[in-house]
Amino acid sequence: MTDYITVIGAGFAGVEAAMQIAKRGIKCRLYEMKPVKFSPAHKSENLCELVCSNSFKSSRADSAAGLLKNEMEILGSLTVKCAKETAVPAGGALAVNRDEFSLAVTKAIENEALIELIREEITEIPRSGIVVVAAGPLASDAVSEDIKKLCGERLSFYDAAAPIVEADSIDMEHAFTQSRYDKGGEEDYINCPMNKEEYEAFYSELINAESVILRDFEKGKEIYEGCMPIEVMAKRGENTIRFGPMKPVGLTDPKTGHRPWAVLQLRKENRAGTLYNLVGFQTNLKFPEQKRVFSLIPALKNARYVRYGVMHRNSFLDSPKVLTSYFNMKEHPDIFFAGQITGVEGYMESAASGIIAGINAARRFRGEKEILLPENTMTGALSRYIENAETKNFQPMGAAIGLLPPLEEKIRDKRERYGKICTAALEQMIRYKEENEL
Repeated sequence: MTDYITVIGAGFAGVEAAMQIAKRGIKCRLYEMKPVKFSPAHKSENLCELVCSNSFKSSRADSAAGLLKNEMEILGSLTVKCAKETAVPAGGALAVNRDEFSLAVTKAIENEALIELIREEITEIPRSGIVVVAAGPLASDAVSEDIKKLCGERLSFYDAAAPIVEADSIDMEHAFTQSRYDKGGEEDYINCPMNKEEYEAFYSELINAESVILRDFEKGKEIYEGCMPIEVMAKRGENTIRFGPMKPVGLTDPKTGHRPWAVLQLRKENRAGTLYNLVGFQTNLKFPEQKRVFSLIPALKNARYVRYGVMHRNSFLDSPKVLTSYFNMKEHPDIFFAGQITGVEGYMESAASGIIAGINAARRFRGEKEILLPENTMTGALSRYIENAETKNFQPMGAAIGLLPPLEEKIRDKRERYGKICTAALEQMIRYKEENEL
């Protein structure tokens, strides 16, 4: 037995696992292959690099995403702390300046005396000592092959990142600022409306635009529903995206006094408001096609892109067959997995799994029993999902109120019902933490 715990990967799950281990007075060796080697989606040397949206979803206390972040705070989450320190206006959501957030996480890890950050690629998972594999859904080919040896079956899916444009290149004569249903700050979102004729012209070009040719290892795989390219979604029907990412409900165009036929929302990418993300427009279109097709949206006619959308490979385990609710392997209990590779979907969900994997790795290191949070907490529900999902085709799951047990009392009002569920979950989390000295 080594005198330290190994953590592979310094993304959301890896940094949370490492910090939880260090908090318990245990040495941690945290391996990160950047900058020695980069995945197809990563560019920065810093840890916890955001490759898709810069939003961590809703902050409302009565929402699934808000509940999860509140639970994580109770457990001492590093990423939630850094997210709040680097937040940018985003209505009711928690969104961050991606560079500032990544830097804040990196500094926190570098300043923790019990964490040794090692910048090199791990090609084989250690078979001795306690290990947390948080290599991410973009794990290197070498470590992916070793995961195959350990786990056998593995599924793959794809994430798609949305483009980012410069704020001063947005034509505000054809746009307006408003949060949906007037929730949040008035200027948190820029809305790009279209009438029926404009939308139909845009839709026609979108479904006929040329996409990037997938590489050999990407062919024949399923596109994950949670982050589907806008052009793929559009091909399901003319109104699919108009009732999805481009839904106009809750918005009123001040120029017409009416709800638009369709609308693209742009969300701030940085605190200064100089960059905006095309919300829900993850895409695999070729770069010139993105500029051509998206320019048919009147407000983006002359938009300047600082980053075009890209699609990249993601992989996840068939976790119900491989992992326990403690996030360690059924056949190799000293090896834990954490992050999106386990089948939790989303930044904060990945981070939450890292917290639990880190706590349980530390407890196993000390010869203590692993913990499983109560089923009526969001973190506990996600932990159970990765082992007990009742499906032949396991798919990733993000935080959802539907994962939690229903209330005994019947409450018709959805907001009131969710509020009581979330309040009970937080109370239970606080009690559990105190009783188990977490």
